[in-house]
Amino acid sequence: MCAAPLEEYCGSVFWNASYLEREDPDLPVCLEQTVLVWIPLGFLWLCAPWNLMSLCKRSQVNTKRRTKLYLCKQLVVFLLFLTAIGGLIVTLVEDFGPNSSAEKNSPVHYTNPVLFAVTWILLALCQEGVRRKERAVDSASLFLFWLLLVICDIFPFQTLLREALRLGEVRDVPRFSLFYISFGLEVIALILSALADISPETKEFVKKNPEAGAAFLNRITFNWINSMVVKGYKTPLVQEDMWELNEVDSTSYIAQRFNRHMQFELGKARIRFQKHLKDKLIKNRGKSMEAPSQSNGLGKGLNQDVLMMEEKGKKEDENKKKKKKEDTNYPNSWLITTIYKSFKWLLIESAFFKLLQDLLAFASPQLLKLMISFTQDKSSYAWEGYLYSVLLLVVALLQSLFLQQYFQRCFVLGMKVRTALMAAVYKKALVMSNDNRKESTVGETVNLMSADTQRFNDVTNFIHLLWSCPLQIIVSIIFLWLELGPSTLAGLAVMVLMVPINGFLANKARNFQIENMKYKDKRMKIMNEMLNGIKILKLFAWEPSFQAQVEDIRGEELKVMRKFSYLSSVSIFIFSCAPALVSLATFAVFVGVSSDNILTAEKAFTSISLFNILRFPLAMLPMLIASIVQTMVSKKRLEKFLGGDDLDSDIVRHDPSFNSVISISDGSFAWEKDSEPLLKNVSLDIKPGRLVAVVGAVGSGKSSLMSALLGEMHSTKGFINIRGSLAFVPQQAWIQNATLRDNILFGSPYEEQRFEDILEACALGPDLKLLSAGDLTEIGEKGINLSGGQKQRVSLARAAYSEADILLLDDPLSAVDSHVGKHLFDNVIGPKGILKNRTRVLVTHGISFLPYVDEVVVLVNGQVSEVGSYQSLRASKGAFSDFLDTYAKEQSNQTHSKEDGYQDIEDLETIPERDDAQADSPLEDAVSFTLKRENSIRRSQRGTGSSFRLRKNSTLKPTEDVGKTKKGQRLIEKETMETGQVKFSVYLQYLRAMGWWYTFWIFFIYFIQNVAFIGQNLWLSDWTNDAADYYNITYPAQKRDTRVGVFGALGLAQGILVFLGTLLLANASVNASRILHSRLLNNILRVPMLFFDTTPIGRVVNRFAKDMFTVDEAIPQSFRSWILCLLGVLGTLFVICLATPFFTIIIIPLAVIYFFVQRFYVATSRQLRRLDSVSRSPIYSHFSETVSGLSVIRAYNHQERFLKHNEVTIDENLKSVYPWIVSNRWLAIRLEFLGNLVVFFAALFAVISRNSIDSGLVGLSISYALNVTQTLNWLVRMTSELETNIVAVERVSEYSELENEAPWVTQDRPSEKWPEAGRLQFVDYKVRYRPELDLVLKGISCDIGSTEKIGIVGRTGAGKSSLTNCLFRIIEAADGRILIDNVDISKIGLHDLRNRLTIIPQDPVLFSGTLRMNLDPFDKFSDEELWRVLELSHLKNYVAGLKEELQHEVAEGGENLSVGQRQLLCLARALLRKSRILILDEATAAVDLETDDLIQTTIRKEFSHCTVLTIAHRLHSIMDSSRVMVLDAGQIVEFDSPSNLMEKRGHFYSMAKDAGITAENLTSL
Repeated sequence: MCAAPLEEYCGSVFWNASYLEREDPDLPVCLEQTVLVWIPLGFLWLCAPWNLMSLCKRSQVNTKRRTKLYLCKQLVVFLLFLTAIGGLIVTLVEDFGPNSSAEKNSPVHYTNPVLFAVTWILLALCQEGVRRKERAVDSASLFLFWLLLVICDIFPFQTLLREALRLGEVRDVPRFSLFYISFGLEVIALILSALADISPETKEFVKKNPEAGAAFLNRITFNWINSMVVKGYKTPLVQEDMWELNEVDSTSYIAQRFNRHMQFELGKARIRFQKHLKDKLIKNRGKSMEAPSQSNGLGKGLNQDVLMMEEKGKKEDENKKKKKKEDTNYPNSWLITTIYKSFKWLLIESAFFKLLQDLLAFASPQLLKLMISFTQDKSSYAWEGYLYSVLLLVVALLQSLFLQQYFQRCFVLGMKVRTALMAAVYKKALVMSNDNRKESTVGETVNLMSADTQRFNDVTNFIHLLWSCPLQIIVSIIFLWLELGPSTLAGLAVMVLMVPINGFLANKARNFQIENMKYKDKRMKIMNEMLNGIKILKLFAWEPSFQAQVEDIRGEELKVMRKFSYLSSVSIFIFSCAPALVSLATFAVFVGVSSDNILTAEKAFTSISLFNILRFPLAMLPMLIASIVQTMVSKKRLEKFLGGDDLDSDIVRHDPSFNSVISISDGSFAWEKDSEPLLKNVSLDIKPGRLVAVVGAVGSGKSSLMSALLGEMHSTKGFINIRGSLAFVPQQAWIQNATLRDNILFGSPYEEQRFEDILEACALGPDLKLLSAGDLTEIGEKGINLSGGQKQRVSLARAAYSEADILLLDDPLSAVDSHVGKHLFDNVIGPKGILKNRTRVLVTHGISFLPYVDEVVVLVNGQVSEVGSYQSLRASKGAFSDFLDTYAKEQSNQTHSKEDGYQDIEDLETIPERDDAQADSPLEDAVSFTLKRENSIRRSQRGTGSSFRLRKNSTLKPTEDVGKTKKGQRLIEKETMETGQVKFSVYLQYLRAMGWWYTFWIFFIYFIQNVAFIGQNLWLSDWTNDAADYYNITYPAQKRDTRVGVFGALGLAQGILVFLGTLLLANASVNASRILHSRLLNNILRVPMLFFDTTPIGRVVNRFAKDMFTVDEAIPQSFRSWILCLLGVLGTLFVICLATPFFTIIIIPLAVIYFFVQRFYVATSRQLRRLDSVSRSPIYSHFSETVSGLSVIRAYNHQERFLKHNEVTIDENLKSVYPWIVSNRWLAIRLEFLGNLVVFFAALFAVISRNSIDSGLVGLSISYALNVTQTLNWLVRMTSELETNIVAVERVSEYSELENEAPWVTQDRPSEKWPEAGRLQFVDYKVRYRPELDLVLKGISCDIGSTEKIGIVGRTGAGKSSLTNCLFRIIEAADGRILIDNVDISKIGLHDLRNRLTIIPQDPVLFSGTLRMNLDPFDKFSDEELWRVLELSHLKNYVAGLKEELQHEVAEGGENLSVGQRQLLCLARALLRKSRILILDEATAAVDLETDDLIQTTIRKEFSHCTVLTIAHRLHSIMDSSRVMVLDAGQIVEFDSPSNLMEKRGHFYSMAKDAGITAENLTSL
């Protein structure tokens, strides 16, 4: 062996086993002087080149200052260099000095000092190299070198010391002292190298991002995030607390790298794709060549049938081809390689860590084996035991460190992949061609960005398990085989059998899930409708019918849920039985095969540890494969989207040599590549600074012309040249979710004066006064808090503010009232407007403006028919004059109806009283209109708020005000949100909903199950002790059978108990879900209308959707896991204490540490999750906004700016995702450290008390301890999950405890026939909407006789609608009362009242369901009666013509009926109720005059015997009333017959005059 030369080199013994075979072992000196010196030095020499690299780069002269720490480090190294030189001098003096002896020193005394001296010089250079590195604060390799050096020097340290103590003197004083000096210096150097060396230059950066300043130790233990965790524990974190991202984690960096690789890969894929198409073409051509070509002449003689057959064959072929074509009509299989190339280093690093961790995982069972044999063999030395304990600790620590580094890299990789894909999708959307846009809706593209990228994120987190799982399985089987031989196969067979069973169960579970989602969607659809039409439900007293409908669906849903949970309890039963069954099968076979096989403690517990390792990969593999399959679908979708064609950038030329600004020469343009051109042979020349109007009938291609000029269409021939920059105003204004000012500036710098001028010109001045924060008001998504006209004016202002030379205006005047339109034309667009020097192309329908334009272009069917000035075109009597004639007629009709409806803009100020729909936007009811108007959405303030993700379809976003608004003017209250810990009462509330009896039994059964589990393992440890009793004696068969039998029985008992517990829990949780939901529903239907006016529907829907979903599915699961984890941890601790009672001392400090870590983590993690979901929605909303405003963004050429904005938005999200990932690692590493301590102490105490303890128990307690790390980790996860989820119960119960309106039915019920006469009396009636607001009706007194017809009129905000609301007690009186037939309505139940009155509401609300249900939800009436009312309301023919007649399904909101038909249906509803009092809230909705006439005549005829109150917006309809009530500011100012009022010349007269009704008209009426 090589020992001889080494011994000569040292001059002493290199190795002798006798050194170790004693109570106090030691290593030979020679070994310490050679191997232990070479290990650390070798490591340093290997790592040195990497640290010296930056010395060679002489490019930049480094100005980084030398810090104090750096100088200290170099000083220590210099001193060490001196000790090395000192050592050499000592040797030289001894050998060649004056009193040198004949015996020379061995070579080692020369080489070691020289080696060290050279190393210290190298080290000084390395430290300088590290200092020069950009942003390097320390060096991992140097730290590891110092660590190795100190560890290796501990051996000579104790050797020298023990020798000196033994001899009582120091033999070699100079070397002795030199060694200890250098050892001290090494320890100092180790400490110094663990500190971060932050230069003043990087200090600022480190403040913003502590990770950059974290030293190696902090990095591997994630200590650098401590400050955030502590902060999060003290106060809930907000977005401002988030740190800056590292350069490499930022969106722009990731997107750039990804894009580079993507261009290359996609290019290759496109070439492949083209080649594939070519091959196909050649193949097909080959086929067609073979076909007979002479069919024209001779083919006529062919038999018809043959021809038919051929046709059919061809068709089938085509279909097949189609299918094939669909598979691959885009370049494919490039995405995965792109991802791999972009992130390969991260992947390789994480794979390396995973491999190390997997291999270390198998070291623990082997150490356990040694440990057990140590306790059995009483003759072995104590130090072996301590060595094993320390080794267990070291292995476990390394394993934890590697595992966390691996997870960290994987999750960051997932995050980066998601980011890269999101950025790529966004970038693609900006340059997407129109053909591609047609293929996918906005919703689908947003889904690509949200769902599909998330799938990739989830898969990349666990991608390494693909190779790691099989590796773990193979290695553990090998080790098991070594332990137990072939009987391993029995256990393995059981495990493998579990996989298909689990797969089968998972499949069934998925089907149940799908069914469940179906019911959920159905229920949510009804809920959504109910909440949207809640006013109608209340007015008609229909709540019970709808409640029953929802409860039915919910019942079905719960049935499926119960099935699902039974199924999952079966799979849990199998999963929990598995370990017991596996070990039972293995041990039974092992013992049964031959009587020589005796189960020893080593065998039993080593194999149990190995089986535990096996469980994880076997459970993970199927899940992983399923999620990879899902990701493949996403991969296809992303490849199709990202591989699509871009917009042709060269359709529009920009040649400055042309003298006209816009010239089209003989161009034909189509929307899709191969379709018919829409614009044919267009030629157009527009000179600079002119105003050109484009006119034509509907569908003549005016908007298409605009799109062509923007380059959005394919040109089939000809070309367009544009000189200068463009601005574009689309027909439907596109408004961003930003402040009003940002919407107008659109990325240009702000110049105050110019801005003000443009606001004035665009008539936005008065509107700004109404908005809470002026031009800094935040505009909601899609411009939700602006009316249609305002949006259009903002859009126009944006174009006016831009510096563009050419403005393309696509009918911007259609959405505004006529007088505003005139103002805009005069001040902005027209010859005297602020744009008079720029070129303007105006598409318009407004004939009145045409005389003032420079040139008119007339389009007919996609061709330019005439161009010229207004006068010349009129004279020519061509297409233009026809156009004028048709439109002039329409205009004159319109002006009539317009005048009564529109009051001036200034009137808007009365809106907060919200009594009436604002005529400016007939499409929405007053409430939602005001809601939208009032709440400028402040997303960021909502930010920290909501812990819920807004669903894509939630109607109104929770909204919020910027400025401080006047008292009571704020409609929407900010959503309350609990922060910090969840109150204990909430848990109790959930348990109460489950039922106390259930709760008790669940806990009890789970507890018993845990006892059985411990019992089984104790039995096993007892069994293993037989090995010693029956040493060299045959093992009795009967004893063997008992052992196996009891072991199996206990295992089975566990499974059955878990099954029982889970079944009970399933029942209990379904119970709880049912109770919580029906309480919520019951209450929501009984809250007063006011609540719905002040709460966005989305928020209520969220309670029924997201929160109910959590209560149904997430809580029971996390509750169960939590109980199992808790009992598991307690059981483990109990067993360890049982084996080694010493352990109890350790438990308390461990528990305290554990508790603190857990509390800190939960607080921070919960808030980070919330921030993540809050900062995620802006990404999607910005994206969908971009997609819908693409043409505008491209026209202004602002793609770059939007890309940047997208990057910033994603970065904001990453700022909370990244700390969340790290905080999970922070927690895991601390918990694993605790778990490792548990293992260490369990082993240590086993060594200490090894004489009083049997080996079975040692094995038991350590194998338990090895498992505890995992369980501890889970326990914290589960606790935090349970806390996050239980919030849902809190939110649901918050809405189940809202204050209700008056009871539906009371004791004093009116008589069956009430009201017989229909007399109405108001007695000094006052009302206000909310306690803190002013009165709306200020003391109204009047008496309305039976069968009178009363008209009610008044300006917006006079209190007309409030009057009806009071009759139905939608709002309760503040003072005074209303009597109907002498019954005070406030004394009877709401349903009694509402059932006896009838209203035909302003906007017809229909619910999805059958026509029959819409007319008669309680099935009170016969079909004959229904047909009768349909006939009276002129719907009979329509309904009879439908296939299902009365059972015809009405779509959501009645979408499949026209507005007129809906209005008539509402009339039919009223006719059906036959009540004596009818309230007619006259429809402002676009009911055509015909329908209006029908309704009026029917009402006159059918309701002649009733009291009718009509709230009029058009005065014509109430001129024949018996009396008219004129309201103003909540008081009756006039009340008399119409003719009398006209003579009085008061309010009514002036209103009539405005509407163009004079006394003469009146008589004719």
